[in-house]
Amino acid sequence: MRELALDEWRRLDRDHLWHPYTQMKTAPPPVPVVRGEGVYLYTAEGQRILDGISSWWVNIHGHSHPYLNEALARQAGRLEHVMFAGFTHQPAVDLAERLVRILPAGLERIFYSDNGSTAVEVALKLAMQFWRNRGDGKRRKFVVLDHAYHGDTVGAMSASADSAFTEPFRPMLFPVARAHAPYCYRCPVGLDPASCRIDCLDSLRRILSVEGDSIAGVLVEPMLQAAGGMIVWPAEFLRQVRRLCDQAGALMIADEVLTGFGRTGRMFACEHAGVSPDLICLSKALTGGYLPMSATAATAEIYEAFLSEDRSKTFFHGHSFTANPLACAVSIASLELFEREGSLSRVRTLESLFQARASSLRALECVGEVRILGGMIALELVRDRKSRDAGGYLDRAGPALTRLFLERGLLLRPLGNILYFMPPYVISDAQAHWALDQIEEVLRGWRWPEP
Repeated sequence: MRELALDEWRRLDRDHLWHPYTQMKTAPPPVPVVRGEGVYLYTAEGQRILDGISSWWVNIHGHSHPYLNEALARQAGRLEHVMFAGFTHQPAVDLAERLVRILPAGLERIFYSDNGSTAVEVALKLAMQFWRNRGDGKRRKFVVLDHAYHGDTVGAMSASADSAFTEPFRPMLFPVARAHAPYCYRCPVGLDPASCRIDCLDSLRRILSVEGDSIAGVLVEPMLQAAGGMIVWPAEFLRQVRRLCDQAGALMIADEVLTGFGRTGRMFACEHAGVSPDLICLSKALTGGYLPMSATAATAEIYEAFLSEDRSKTFFHGHSFTANPLACAVSIASLELFEREGSLSRVRTLESLFQARASSLRALECVGEVRILGGMIALELVRDRKSRDAGGYLDRAGPALTRLFLERGLLLRPLGNILYFMPPYVISDAQAHWALDQIEEVLRGWRWPEP
């Protein structure tokens, strides 16, 4: 690969590339990154930036980790790729066995694909065809939650909340039933958390009691709804979702694309409630942030509904890079690092550090609520604490704050008025405190931008 001078790099980027979420004419040019190490990214202009969002939630062991680098290079010298339809290879088999060993009980079959959205698409299609293969063609509807975000493909968008992400594509989307999410700061049924008995579950309960025999599955982001606002759940809500699915005979589908692999302080977020879903969607941290890959895990009962000499019952879904050996190999190495480096213990230590800093952050005038779960801390910013007025995802607050933090060498990308810090697990206490210091300093003198 030829080395580009920075001015040529910028020109070619400007003339030929289409970056996500950056079509505003006034948007600053993309930051040119030349390397990464640990929690830091280094730019072509010599700036060091602490990666405070794990490069969109994927990087957990730090950038350019020697152990992951070695695993990737070793596999590249053996086999880079082979189609997975009718063929197999050891990295895929080894990874599947390791995943089944650590997944919630009952999830025994692994279907590989290549990103979080497709992991969800696979789960939705599996759930739909499962009932069809079983002779129950009535179960064709899905229940999803308010504030949900499941990805940018058509099925994943259909299951997501109505938003700027989905509005242009509304004619393409299929209908779903929507139930309340446990957004305690903005309670959907108007209750105070102190007197809450998880009353927001009533909407899901009503849907399943009325339409239960037509519901194929209930899709949730367990314990932490990320893009919808870093909404942290009470574990009891998740427990009751499993119970209500069982009562209605519907499949429970857990989208753990973000929450899987330790982000919430448990290997999988479903563990907080002690439940096992029927299908689970995994991606992002699966490869330690190295390569695009995902997996949808299913129970034996679901898998067996597709076993038949009748080819019409086959699951006709596949991707060119399904079970890519390079991605499988680096995923195995990532799982090994959990044991070698005590990653889960580190996340819990990070959670304690966040808790210790919460009171000073909560005291800031523009902070309505502080939410913490595992290796994530989120601040819901409001214009007025009493009214809880805020502009939502498209508010100018997000881009304005992103620029302010980048000037200080900290990568944060607020979800509108939700400012969150979700670094790689390898961040040191000193580095985490430094980042939180920057947040406090910026917000202490910050004024909400004009609409």
